[in-house]
Amino acid sequence: MDSKRKLIIQSCAALLMNADFRGFFTGRVSGSPTKAVCVPGLNCYSCPSAVGACPIGSLQSSLSSYKFRFPYYVLGLMIFFGVLLGRVVCGLLCPFGLLQDLIYKIPFFKKIKTFRADKYLRKIKYFVLIFCVIVLPVCVKLTPFFCKYICPSGTLSGILLAFSDTKLFSLFGSMFMWKACVLGIVVLASVLIFRPFCKYICPLGAFYSLFNKVALVQMKTDENRCTNCKACAKACDMCVDPSVAPNHAECIRCGKCISVCPEGAIKYAFLPADAKKDKTRANTAGTNPAERQKQ
Repeated sequence: MDSKRKLIIQSCAALLMNADFRGFFTGRVSGSPTKAVCVPGLNCYSCPSAVGACPIGSLQSSLSSYKFRFPYYVLGLMIFFGVLLGRVVCGLLCPFGLLQDLIYKIPFFKKIKTFRADKYLRKIKYFVLIFCVIVLPVCVKLTPFFCKYICPSGTLSGILLAFSDTKLFSLFGSMFMWKACVLGIVVLASVLIFRPFCKYICPLGAFYSLFNKVALVQMKTDENRCTNCKACAKACDMCVDPSVAPNHAECIRCGKCISVCPEGAIKYAFLPADAKKDKTRANTAGTNPAERQKQ
């Protein structure tokens, strides 16, 4: 998938999740009835134009309430998105992912693709998911830790809301300053590193990564076409080698590897149909010695 098409899909998804522009004129959070439904990406409920709820925020709200109720609805939706799309949500549907992509396009003399601690820092998002999104909200009631202390998307939403009603700036205190620092670090890091928030912090990306290998929408590398030139691995900004592990947990399925593969060996695949094709090929190979040897 070329960058232009990817940008169009991302922009359309961001607009669909933020279609109520009245909030920018009224200085109030959108009261759209559709906010009872979670959107797939990280899109703060408090954004002036948001028409849906953030799944991470909704999950924390359920877990930290005084009357604990298992979040069947929220968790069910998250599992549905994960099983259907995996990290396609991260690559093509997440508004905060789009923001990082745009910031990364800012010219700088040298981009940092990887470094020694990179693979260890990527484990942090799983820690954030387990402790900041699940364990701490359950233990400390009415405290959505990730939203309150970490989420830069929520901070950005607060800033947008304050620009809509400047009186809100007077309410910002020390907590906002802390969150503003977190947002600032993410923005500055995004100039140098491709999607640092997605790689190292995002609990939603950590959750969806668990489904990458079983999701219905997958990446597939045709071994008969692949020449092992590693053009896909060199182009991948998430440092994944699609020729070896096309459905790696870190793959956000942005489609860049598809556009750079000179042999057209990589493509999106729909798992049930793909499995049926593989079964047909296996049966054919079983009755044809030459084909069986080729396979």
